[in-house]
Amino acid sequence: MAIPAFQDQRELPDDDGYFADLRSDSGPSWDNPSPPPSWDNPPQPSWSNASGQHAAFEPADPYRRGDIAVESHTDPSGWQAGAGVPIPEDDRPPAEATSGNRLLTVLLFFSGLATSIALWLFNTQAGAVSDTTSTMLAAGRITGLIGGYLLFIQLLMMSRVSWLEEWVGSRDLLIWHRWLGTSLLAAVVAHIVFISYGYALTADTGVVDQAWTVITTFPEMISAAVATGMLVLIALVSIRFMRNLLPYELWHLIHLTSYGVLLLGYGHQMAVGADMTGKFAKVFWPALGALTLAALIWGRVIEPLWLNARHRFTVAEVVGEGANTFSIYIDGKRLDKLPAQAGQFMRWRFLTANGWWQSHPFSLSAAPNQQWLRLTVTIAGGHTRKLAAMLPGTPVWAEGPFGTFTAQRRTRRRALLIAGGSGIAPIRALLEDMPADTIVIYRASRPDELVFRAELEELAEQRDAWVRYIVGSRTDPGPARLFTPDGLRGLVPDVNRRDVYLCGPPGLVNAAVGTLRQLDVPDSQLHLDPFEF
Repeated sequence: MAIPAFQDQRELPDDDGYFADLRSDSGPSWDNPSPPPSWDNPPQPSWSNASGQHAAFEPADPYRRGDIAVESHTDPSGWQAGAGVPIPEDDRPPAEATSGNRLLTVLLFFSGLATSIALWLFNTQAGAVSDTTSTMLAAGRITGLIGGYLLFIQLLMMSRVSWLEEWVGSRDLLIWHRWLGTSLLAAVVAHIVFISYGYALTADTGVVDQAWTVITTFPEMISAAVATGMLVLIALVSIRFMRNLLPYELWHLIHLTSYGVLLLGYGHQMAVGADMTGKFAKVFWPALGALTLAALIWGRVIEPLWLNARHRFTVAEVVGEGANTFSIYIDGKRLDKLPAQAGQFMRWRFLTANGWWQSHPFSLSAAPNQQWLRLTVTIAGGHTRKLAAMLPGTPVWAEGPFGTFTAQRRTRRRALLIAGGSGIAPIRALLEDMPADTIVIYRASRPDELVFRAELEELAEQRDAWVRYIVGSRTDPGPARLFTPDGLRGLVPDVNRRDVYLCGPPGLVNAAVGTLRQLDVPDSQLHLDPFEF
């Protein structure tokens, strides 16, 4: 079986004649693979001449499908002639659009939160809160109930069950995950402070002394103190600055200790919680725990086992794409049954001697087809560098697919795709599923960092799309102009009537989102690609 440079095989008939032609093609094949390009001597891009110099701009076509956009001081758009695209008159919305039912999810969340607080209300007699001591103890009990509820919801969102992501959307899940993490820590700290202060008033002693007495006197409080320490550690390593200092594997391992927080915290609640023994509480908390546990087992154990038993993924080939970028082609059984879409990512664990114990999220860089999957990796450390040396036949353990960064989330007739760096991988795949008149803006620091240029331009021809490359440092005129209202409008005059898909470094994404909001692009038309947990 051959790996063509690019073929949209979803549109091709499944017949022996076609694939026989592919096997006889001069490209790399499974049975007789050609060696991948050297990392020190990447293949010459089709847009460079033999000496590696950038070819001169040829404005033969006023609307070139793919071209490097250059700033202009004479053209009204602010860009060199040919960088703009024609604006179609048809602005009909897509025939079908899908979005997560955020409102119902939010209502369910706050209904559960209100129910957990109501357990204290039902278990408290009228007039019981009458002085400072009883007020502090009541506040401690309420914040304890809130913390317990938030912990269950936090773990439910980490379960990776596919229905939850489809219902809410991966971007909202990530935002809520961060917000709930902060709220959970605040609730737990408030619970400790209020309870310790209330007991200190009762015992007529200091708050710190009383807290230490409680921890050392009651065995159940030791587990609560350990759970609190683990929660604080998770919160600290979740700060972006701290996270950037830690290896991904260590950060991920620390994050997984949240399961220990659940076990220790739930044991503490059941042992000493004053509001856990009521008739309704005996149903509510076990039911919430059972739902969370079932979601974790399904999303973390059953779904991955079924996926890998069914498809039996292996590495088929590793192909160099540029100086520090390579693609991994994945073979497997019944790939036509894989429930993946262009734009999604999966967590990949390559079962090598030195890498079997860690998994990383990589997006598909081509739309799934029945022959192979492809993910494209930019070397960013020791792990990714070792992946470039994998041999064909290496077993792969995968989880997913994840993400709602797909064409099905469109709300408008046309789309704008913006990519930077390794973010081109899902953008390249998405282009296969996008409608006519889609525009791709690809940001890179140097021409040799542009990958998939031939594929992008071939897809642009096939799908009546447009590709514009913005190349240079941040201070160069073209890149500096790109994420300004005039610059972006010059390239995409109808930008506020398009869905916008963004994937790239945080600086690029933040700059783009800020400019898009200045151009009155609604948040409902913005699609980001988060794959952080």
